[in-house]
Amino acid sequence: MELKVWVDGVQRIVCGVTEVTTCQEVVIALAQAIGRTGRYTLIEKWRDTERHLAPHENPIISLNKWGQYASDVQLILRRTGPSLSERPTSDSVARIPERTLYRQSLPPELRCKIRIKMRAIATRILLHG
Repeated sequence: MELKVWVDGVQRIVCGVTEVTTCQEVVIALAQAIGRTGRYTLIEKWRDTERHLAPHENPIISLNKWGQYASDVQLILRRTGPSLSERPTSDSVARIPERTLYRQSLPPELRCKIRIKMRAIATRILLHG
């Protein structure tokens, strides 16, 4: 299935998305496809209402819950901050507390599976988007 996501004002199409594909997988694929590092989130926007989708949520299932309004909902990739390697290391810079609600490491075997899947998704994005 195809998922339409707005990235910097341009609509991108992510191919191969299923009901088990997570927002985290979509975000990683899009960030790799556009060649940018950083922290990103997927936003579900309907009219003037925006909702941040959690990394473990499934965007297809989320859109299906909108029923007849699903076609009016936009998914937006939004950069929320720099990657860990881009952050300033100076102690003189005031640090902003990080959100840690969804932060956790994946087991090594799952990381490998996700990397393989993300490469396939990124390749499809590059070919179609």
